[in-house]
Amino acid sequence: MKRPLSRAINRRIGRTMHQWDMLAHGDRVLVAVSGGIDSLVLSWLLLHWRSKAPIDFTLHPVHIDTESVDGQPGKAARDVAGELEKIGLPCHVVPSAWQSPLPEDTTLLENQRKDICFQCSSNRRRQLFDTARDLGCNKLALGHHQDDLIETFFINLTSAGNISTMKPRQELFEGRLTLIRPLAGIEKAEIRKIGAAVGVTPVPSSCPLSEQTRRRDVRDVLESLYQLIPGSREHIFAALANVRHEYLLDR
Repeated sequence: MKRPLSRAINRRIGRTMHQWDMLAHGDRVLVAVSGGIDSLVLSWLLLHWRSKAPIDFTLHPVHIDTESVDGQPGKAARDVAGELEKIGLPCHVVPSAWQSPLPEDTTLLENQRKDICFQCSSNRRRQLFDTARDLGCNKLALGHHQDDLIETFFINLTSAGNISTMKPRQELFEGRLTLIRPLAGIEKAEIRKIGAAVGVTPVPSSCPLSEQTRRRDVRDVLESLYQLIPGSREHIFAALANVRHEYLLDR
């Protein structure tokens, strides 16, 4: 069987982990697993990394279940648990504390969609923080990749009026919890290839608004840009770490 990680991708992931000092001996790592291919590959990657690393750390995959009824896991949560079982990991399912007030007709105005997505995301993040504390985890691993970082930069640039993106490592709560994004140096297309080689299948999102977001719009624009200007993806990502402050407007 072909190796899931090519030497080039393995080297880039290793460089990202080392450069941002993501893992240390004795870490307790909560892995946020939505069921998408990114979080499933992240789960496999951390398990694979642990098997060869000179350090030991524990993994705690967690899925926030938005379909839970009377404390029983919904279909998506059961499917996510099944995918994790394929790679040899358990799944800790947490019923969502917030249910989306979506009407039957989901044709919503832009600001209504934005508000619902913000509330859902905020609740999920808060529950992950609470679960990390309850499980005694000091690291929270998220499946964001290179394309996510670039898209976030353009979303903030065009919709929020600031120059920023997600960092591969970010300390929260005075250092008691650290967010890490081990996939930050590789592209979505590469993650899909790893997922196919590993044998995991993404679990479809049950959210009817999942494709009606500003991120989807920005992604479409960027795909056109990448085709128009070959190599622009790599240059944009490199630019995120090469900010020339002296050539920005300073008020």
